[in-house]
Amino acid sequence: MKTRVIRQTLGAVTAAACLWAAGPAMAQEPLKIGFVYVSPVGEAGWSWQQDLGRKYMEQQLGDKIKTQYVEDVPEGADAERVIRDLAQQGNKLIFTTSFGFMNPTIKVAKQFPDVKFVHSTGYKTAPNVATTNARFYQARYVAGVLAGHKTQTGVVGYVGAYPIPEVLQGINAFTRGLRSVKPDATVRVIMVNSWFDPGKERDAALALLDQGADIVTHHTDSTATVQAAEERGKWAIAYHSDMLKFGPHAQLAAVTHHWGPYFTREAQAVLDGTWKSDQVWGGFKEHMVDIEGFGPAVDDALKAEVKSKEDAIAAGTLNVFAAPIKTNEGKVVLAEGALDDKGLNAMDYYVEGVVGKLTKN
Repeated sequence: MKTRVIRQTLGAVTAAACLWAAGPAMAQEPLKIGFVYVSPVGEAGWSWQQDLGRKYMEQQLGDKIKTQYVEDVPEGADAERVIRDLAQQGNKLIFTTSFGFMNPTIKVAKQFPDVKFVHSTGYKTAPNVATTNARFYQARYVAGVLAGHKTQTGVVGYVGAYPIPEVLQGINAFTRGLRSVKPDATVRVIMVNSWFDPGKERDAALALLDQGADIVTHHTDSTATVQAAEERGKWAIAYHSDMLKFGPHAQLAAVTHHWGPYFTREAQAVLDGTWKSDQVWGGFKEHMVDIEGFGPAVDDALKAEVKSKEDAIAAGTLNVFAAPIKTNEGKVVLAEGALDDKGLNAMDYYVEGVVGKLTKN
């Protein structure tokens, strides 16, 4: 049985202690903020990166806020219980940080109209529920360009979590970036049907390497894919956070997400009484995604090439999903123009270059 860890922190503890010593009348109650993480915080990955954002927010806002988090929360009924418990504990801003927390967040929000909720990667809002996401696919495209320059076999492996639009955007963007450099290259995908399962992730990565991939990447939470590549003497592109210490020879780079400034703005808005429900989807331009953690196999010329693609995407001169777009079964998805956000969020196909048939849950 897993032991759930609940942690609380208080920014600028010394300052708070001084206020207490000066007398209760002078003390101002900090804003209580809760976080719900789908996986253990660990030392890298999705929840680790979310927690770095929480810590950044604490550094910026000090004793104005008090935070706590619950980690390793399964999506579903248990998530609803945890979210409700955080609201009952007096948290007035709650960040729920996984796609499967969407419906539980909406349900609990109706019961606590005075609490503000921010849900990551979902699409449902309410008067007291906002959504946020990073345009991961922009950085995935650039990572694909990097892979295109490095692959020798022309086969890249991709460990996916679930066949949902967010994951498919990444697979397809990566493939388009890869083939912009190496037109005949292919991507092989194995879905593990879990956000965090190091055993399954490792098995999938090894299977892809056995199928001829000389580079693997992943849309899952653990470091298992990078570690598998390190063991096999192959390359990897990490996801969520920099995993170079887990694959010092394997990691080419990492696609990373940066939440701290966004969390801080949301908390400050609650403090100011100006918070409003909205939908934020930021990419390179908003500094919510990045390519970093370059390994020893990436020289300065290739780093410059990667940076040029980042800059072009941020400037709007390079669109990751510009036409023509075809599925890997030959169906034309878009003949001209570029996919809009509605099209991105409805993505339910593999593009040309992805090997295999998409199995939908």
